[in-house]
Amino acid sequence: MRTLQWMLGPVFLFFLLQGCAAVKTEPIAENPARVEGEILPIVLGAVYSLTGGMAGLDVPSLQGAQLAVGQANSGGGVLGRPVQLVVMDGASNPGTAAERSARLLEEYPEVSALFGLSDTDLVLAAVPAVSAAGRLFLTSGATSPKLPDLFPGFLFLACFGDNFQAAAGAEWAFNDLGARTVSVLFNSESTYSRLLQGYFRTRFEELGGRVVSVAGYSSGSGLRGPVSSLKQAEFIYLAATPDEVLQAVQTLRRTGHAGPILGGDGFDVAGLWPAHPEVKQIFFTTHAFLGVYNSDPQVVAFRQAFSRAFPGVVPDAFAALGYDTVRLLLAAVHEAGSADPEAVRNALAGIHDFSGVTGRIGYAVGSGVPVKSVTILGADRGEIRLVRQLLPDRAPPP
Repeated sequence: MRTLQWMLGPVFLFFLLQGCAAVKTEPIAENPARVEGEILPIVLGAVYSLTGGMAGLDVPSLQGAQLAVGQANSGGGVLGRPVQLVVMDGASNPGTAAERSARLLEEYPEVSALFGLSDTDLVLAAVPAVSAAGRLFLTSGATSPKLPDLFPGFLFLACFGDNFQAAAGAEWAFNDLGARTVSVLFNSESTYSRLLQGYFRTRFEELGGRVVSVAGYSSGSGLRGPVSSLKQAEFIYLAATPDEVLQAVQTLRRTGHAGPILGGDGFDVAGLWPAHPEVKQIFFTTHAFLGVYNSDPQVVAFRQAFSRAFPGVVPDAFAALGYDTVRLLLAAVHEAGSADPEAVRNALAGIHDFSGVTGRIGYAVGSGVPVKSVTILGADRGEIRLVRQLLPDRAPPP
């Protein structure tokens, strides 16, 4: 996990007001752009796990968000107003994420919208207070397609749904890898892991594949028992959270599972695979490929801007998701012509073709889950390479 030198405890502010005068953050009257001649900021609230097991995904995502705010302010802001980012640490804990979300809303009643969090269970904890306050929450990385229906009109995904990435992985394994048998290992306590492996098994069996064994495990209970119960198959599907991916892979290898291991975006932890060149035949679905061999102009521009903002840090897909999430929110503010929370919510729901680093983002009427292509990456001997980008032929219903 990267050191956050600018972090000032569990609650802190990060201002990226390049070229703008300092702004006050006291509560303001309803929606005025000026108070006594002073231009007021458009306030966005971010809840991210900057500590704990989800920090490997959320720290890069916050950095991408900071970059997007900085670029907006360098360009004069939005609607002629600077953008202010207020950040709270959810600490990878549902209770903390809920408390920090409520505290952000209490301390910054002028906030237009909230975003962040890359885990389904943490989003489920944070959003009740947000929706009760009439604000939208745009999750940058939580991939459960069930989430928006729990808070219709108030919760949106900037990423694809787990049913989409699981279907893409199943289709790739069946068609490109040529595999017909799989054993599945998953964290039975994690909503993300349970849903992901369920969608994968459904699609793989639809294609004609056979799931020869399934084993669930609990965090902290040890992996050797569940892993030893798995039958040999042409590959392993591993649905694991970011903090346990490496341990699970190493345990699988030590117990004789030498073939390909396929997983979801929980594998996409910045710096993990280059730091372990002994690992090979790892594949995972994720949101974008940001390697130097990707010549897409938008990806190149993002990579260069990120490197200038965070020297020595290599951006990953979650950094790009944070970047796209803020840009999507600011596009909604611009489209609404106002920072009013309800206007921003309505404008976001009406976005149909936003061009992001992680792909085109748009929402069908009544849906909070965008349809986006899925990237499959391979990790082998410390090298990460692009394997495939695809839109699955069919995804299981949420």
